[in-house]
Amino acid sequence: MTTSIALFNGRPAEATDLAPLAFAGFAHFTAMQVRDRRVRGLDLHLSRLREASDELFGRHLPDQEVLDRLRGALADAPPDVSLTCFISSRPGEFASASSGGVALDVLVKVTDAATPPAGPLSLDLVEHERHLPRVKHVGEVSKTLLLRRANASGFQDAAFMDRSGRLSEATIWNLAFWDGDSVIWPRAEVLPGVTMQILARRLNSLGVPQRTAELRRGDLDGRLAAAVMNSWSPGIPVDRIGDRLLRQDKELVRTLHDAYAEEPPEAV
Repeated sequence: MTTSIALFNGRPAEATDLAPLAFAGFAHFTAMQVRDRRVRGLDLHLSRLREASDELFGRHLPDQEVLDRLRGALADAPPDVSLTCFISSRPGEFASASSGGVALDVLVKVTDAATPPAGPLSLDLVEHERHLPRVKHVGEVSKTLLLRRANASGFQDAAFMDRSGRLSEATIWNLAFWDGDSVIWPRAEVLPGVTMQILARRLNSLGVPQRTAELRRGDLDGRLAAAVMNSWSPGIPVDRIGDRLLRQDKELVRTLHDAYAEEPPEAV
């Protein structure tokens, strides 16, 4: 059975609610996997929504109001689902804000639980920098375009490097590397994913060394292992980035999954 629930400001979404948003690119969102009606990193999701709203709209909704919207959408849903929460504004795209500011709307979409790829993944390496990289905003045509171009070139997805050649992130993933001792996060402008933030704090509490370093194409060789992560999974192995083959080390993925399991899920 396919799950499909959409609530707009707490009520079933209608065509008149969704039509202005269908092709709009001025909104932000967070995506999470709900298991047994619980979510890991709920505080991080709420923080992401607050900070992105402040950046885009100059104000944010109270956490309790957002939680009420999430709970309303989950009330009639199965215990295991994917949930995406979008925040948009009135007036919307290409409109100036009035002197009284903007009104914020919440669209919550609930669909079937995600099944992540098993990996290992091969990633094309392309030069790309996201606009407002710290905001998880909508309307990023480049991510799908670069994914499909990577597929056409024989890769499963794409990883990004900035104009100075530093590796940053992948289309819908954060990147992590492993030198046999430390988890290495790329030093570049990236979206700090919720799963990435969970892993960083849990690796720290477990005493697993981690560091941030600038990584370029020439640094990728058989001495480094790599993985990608997002809300679907805390770690999927990567065996190739561009023309560079990487070490296959099960310890990296095991370490990431173990750290993620240390994060207690919270009831929404």
